[in-house]
This record gives sequence, C-alpha cells and structure tokens, in this order.
Amino acid sequence: MEKPKLIATGYVFTFALVATLFFLWALPNVLNDVLIKQFQKSLELTRFQAGFIQTAIKFGYFCLAIPAGLYMQRFGYKQGILTGLLTFAIGCFLFYPAASSQMYFVFLGAIFIIGGGLAFLELGANSFITGLGDPATAARRLNFAQSFNPIGSIIGVSLGTLFIFSGNEPTPVQIAEMKATITAGGNAYIDFLQMENARVWPTYFAIGLLVLLIAFFIGKTKFPAITSSETSSAGEQKGSYRQLFRFPHWYGAIISQFFYLGAQLGTWSYLITYVQENSPLVEKQAGGLLIINMVIFMIGRFFATYLMKWIKATRLMGFYALVNMGLVLLVIFGSKWASWTGIHGISHWFGICAMMATTFFMSLMYPTNFASGIKGLGPHTKKGASILVMSLIGGALLTPLIGLIGDKWAGAIAPGMVIPFVSYVVICWYGFYGSRPAGPLYS
Repeated sequence: MEKPKLIATGYVFTFALVATLFFLWALPNVLNDVLIKQFQKSLELTRFQAGFIQTAIKFGYFCLAIPAGLYMQRFGYKQGILTGLLTFAIGCFLFYPAASSQMYFVFLGAIFIIGGGLAFLELGANSFITGLGDPATAARRLNFAQSFNPIGSIIGVSLGTLFIFSGNEPTPVQIAEMKATITAGGNAYIDFLQMENARVWPTYFAIGLLVLLIAFFIGKTKFPAITSSETSSAGEQKGSYRQLFRFPHWYGAIISQFFYLGAQLGTWSYLITYVQENSPLVEKQAGGLLIINMVIFMIGRFFATYLMKWIKATRLMGFYALVNMGLVLLVIFGSKWASWTGIHGISHWFGICAMMATTFFMSLMYPTNFASGIKGLGPHTKKGASILVMSLIGGALLTPLIGLIGDKWAGAIAPGMVIPFVSYVVICWYGFYGSRPAGPLYS
C-alpha cells in the first residue's frame, strides 16, 4: 500500500508560497508582545490596560472570521488571501497617524484592522494547506506549514527589540526630574514619551510594504481548486452552521483553541514583564530572551512534525499539555512573588526557564487543534474553520485577565499564570478525549 503523500503532486510551489503567509502573520502577533511592554512605558499603561493590545487584534479576528469564511466560500481562497493582505497592509500604515496622535485607542484601531486582515489570511491559509493533499496527513502537513510561523516570530521580536525598545527606562526619580524640566513641548517627560511613541511606526510601515509585495506575487500565481474536503457525496456545496453542532470534535476544538490562545498570548505577552520582575535584566536583555523563546517555538514545531510520523497528533498534544501544566506551576512558585510560600531554595531563573520551556510544548497545539477540528466536516469545512478562527478571541479575553490578576496581587504577573494552567487542563482533555472524530463524517 502506497504511503500517503504529505503534499499533493504538483502543488509544492503553491504550498511554499502559501507557507510564506504563516511567516508573515507572525510579525504583528509577536510584535504585540513588544508593544505591551513599550506602551506600559510610552503611554503610561497598567498591565491590565496594556493587555488590551491582544484584545484588539483578536477581536479583529473574531469580527471578521465569519465574513472571511463567507467571502472565501463565494470567491475562493486566493481572493480571500489577497483581501486579507490588503487589509493587513492598511492597518500597518495606520501606525503613523496613531503615533502622531499619541492616543492609545488609535493604536488599538490600527491593531484591530490588522487582526481583521489576519482573519482572512489564517482562515484561508490553514484551510487551503489542510486540503492540499491526503486527509491522513492533514495535521502533519499543517504543522509543517506552521513551522515557518516561528521564523516570522523570531524576526518580529528581533525587529521590536532592536528598533522599538530604546533601552531608556527612567526611574521614578528621573521621571520627576524630567517633568520639572521645561521645554518647548511642555516638559522633558512629554518629549520623552513622544520619542518613545515615534519609535513604533517605522517598523510597521516596513511590514506594510512587505505585505504589499507578497500580495503582488500571490496575485500573479494560479491556485488549484480545493474541493475534496468540502463536497459531500450528496452534492452539497454551501454547508450549514447548524449542522456543525453534530460534530463534537469540532466544537471541542473551539473550546480547546480558545484556551490555547489564552495560554500562548498570555505567556508571551508577559514574558518580558515576568523576566524583569524576577531578574536584573533590562528591557532589551529581556527582549533577547523573547527572541530565544521564539527559536524554541520553531524547534518545537519541527520536532513535533517529526514525532507525528509515529505518534498521533492529538495524543502528542495531550502529553505536551500535561508537561506544560507542571511547568506553569514552576513558573508561579519559582517567582519572587511566591516567596511567601517559604520555598526559598529555588532560583528565580528556574521560573524564567520554565516559562520559556512551555513554548516548546505549546508549539504543536494551534495547528493540531485546527486540523482535528475540521476533520470530516465535508461541505461545512469553510464555515467550521471560520468559527475556529473566531475562537482566537480567547487570547483577547484571557490576556488582560492575566494582567488584571497581576495588578491586583502585589504588582507581580506570576499569580496570573494560573490562567495558562487552567488552559492546559482543557487542552489535555481535548487531546486525549475531545478530539475523537464523531458525527456524520465525510471522507
């Protein structure tokens, strides 16, 4: 019996082109982790307020996911991807007026538009890659394509650390001195905030230009039709939202994906904050650890893809979630905040390393949830996938909650990490039990 191919014959170039999108949408997603720290300084935000950066981008996903699915159902994946790229670029270019205004809600508006564009990209690219070959290799194929996502994450964090972080972190005493220094702009502190905000827009402007370049190449490329996973034997073409609830593995994936995004974004968004609370590192040094964190994520993706030759993807995800539950406990109780427990023998660097280690084990979760959730949906695939993309709202809701807990508990982010712990409990359940395909499955 012939072994099922990872990529359909003749579609390798198409696969490679669409895989660049996985790289591309990583840039703004990980730059949000830099913005959370930057805006706490330049816009004088609390941890809770800064967490709404993730809310803005994921709310964009949430609002545009179903329209994106309906649009692609009518016009196809290529047009949907092009629409997403143009929307993405517009959001990037809006960072210039946002920086000029120095108003947080204008930044949030630009980030929301970027999120709307990414909803089109992620829905189109994930669904397209899943259908670009044998269904038996869908999860492995999607994990392989997603392996290019961390490369974008590494570059994004590097750009943010080098070009957005100034390394200038004034103490309360220095801030008071700047406020007392009169300048043409009002005082030296206002001038400082203006300069810090102005550091943000050039990086996003450059990304917008790159997005337009990739849109040009995709516009010139012919896409194959993907119909095998979306056409039933009865000839149904449009699918039904109501019929989707006959597939428990699909709505289980929505629940699991919701909590996964809360765990991932919550961990990455506050990694720099956690590092600075538990070590003497300054923001640029902590940003360097975030870069290493993304390298770990990339290694984890490729390693998970390799293991899937022998281990079922969902079962591997269940084991990984169990490991992360233990690591998150180490993050919480290995922090300075937990000194009240009487555990003094552990170095706080164990907590930092444990937080970064969770990234390795979370690496396979998004594509595995996605591929498992749409398995066997037939004509309902695009609609099912669009709601799966909407589940990314978990990052929007749970990330500020982590920050809120951190603000309320003696100014430390460690207790907020209980949210990722609960998230991994849910993911573990889905990996071992909830992901089993059920319902009127299509071949």
